[in-house]
Amino acid sequence: MKTVLGCIADDFTGATDLAGLLARSGVRVSLRIGVPSEPPADPAAFEVIALKSRTAQVADAVAETRAALKWLKAAGAQRFFWKYCSTFDSTPHGNIGPVAEALMQDLNTDQTIYCPAFPENGRSIFMGNLFVGQQPLAESPMKDHPLTPMRDSNLMRLLEPQVTRQVGLADRLTVARGPKVLRSELDQLKADGVAHVIVDAVANGDLKIIAEACRDMPLMTGGSAVAMPLPALYLADGTLSADAPKASAPTLDKETIILSGSCSAMTNKQVADYTSRGAPAFQLDPLALAENGAQKVLDWLAKQNLAAAPLIYATANPESVRAAQEKLGIAGAGEIVEATLSACAVAARDKGARRIIVAGGETSGAVTKELGVTQLDIGTEIAPGVPWTYCHSGGHQIALTLKSGNFGTETFFSDAQEKLA
Repeated sequence: MKTVLGCIADDFTGATDLAGLLARSGVRVSLRIGVPSEPPADPAAFEVIALKSRTAQVADAVAETRAALKWLKAAGAQRFFWKYCSTFDSTPHGNIGPVAEALMQDLNTDQTIYCPAFPENGRSIFMGNLFVGQQPLAESPMKDHPLTPMRDSNLMRLLEPQVTRQVGLADRLTVARGPKVLRSELDQLKADGVAHVIVDAVANGDLKIIAEACRDMPLMTGGSAVAMPLPALYLADGTLSADAPKASAPTLDKETIILSGSCSAMTNKQVADYTSRGAPAFQLDPLALAENGAQKVLDWLAKQNLAAAPLIYATANPESVRAAQEKLGIAGAGEIVEATLSACAVAARDKGARRIIVAGGETSGAVTKELGVTQLDIGTEIAPGVPWTYCHSGGHQIALTLKSGNFGTETFFSDAQEKLA
């Protein structure tokens, strides 16, 4: 069948987040790691291409995203979704705005929306300001993000330096009046020359209104949650066939490895919870890795019983992260950890692990690349926006979950295993 909605995500956990929410429809969702080198063959109704472009150079991010758009067009998609983090991770130079403008140009459209709200995970937008739980973005732990520290909560002010055309707002008062009123407001903003529209949302009901008002736009952008209502809307109007292929899941052995490179506040809590249960665990030190390499952790892993689901983690508090970055550089510290966790993933797979749990967007990108994974089918959801996925690696079928740093509850690592029990 032809692809109904073509999606592009700027990191790997964001892609699985989006794919997991679309998969709630029961319809098959396919996730591609990077832009496929082959033409589309048997594309799914919902295709998601995961890039590793969130912190790439702007020109590289734009070029890679345009290549993904070209592949999705060839798969038959006529509607597209550009997915970025629900905390709007970016810098004054990009990459959210420049990528959106490039997609708009290639799709010959002069307006799109921006809605990173995800109420189930505590992300809401009111009067253009993004909140993480009850905290404004700039007062949340995201203010200390090692790669994209967020020091402003106002999405219009964040977006304006990144784009060349006018930025505007469709506020919660407009959204609450329903899809027809919101659609009329967007049309008026377009007539006034506003190309980039921040749209408020504080509850799931708002997302449904926004999706209904914007469903026929060539391009929507945002966090994953605003795309969640689209499958039902497409089924209702016949855009998506009721007999579209459904998702299926394999049966796999229980040997498991957990790899955590995220240093988010929630991942710190998840690591603390898991280690408090007596699970075998090994903490990585970037400075020790830079000096001595990864052999020590690989030797430790070789002695572990994978049925006990050991954890290898570089998760640490902000002060420890900054100390490592001061000596190794921001990029250098991250690359050392990612390379080590990727090597551990391969070693665990070769030792018999058929379930691999990964925390952290950059870590997920590095691990999937090292495992040689290029395509995943989306399975059951562990937490909002975090599904199990199924793929092949090294001649084996495996289950893989890629968790964004701040997603999931404190018991996520245990919850993930129970979902496949």
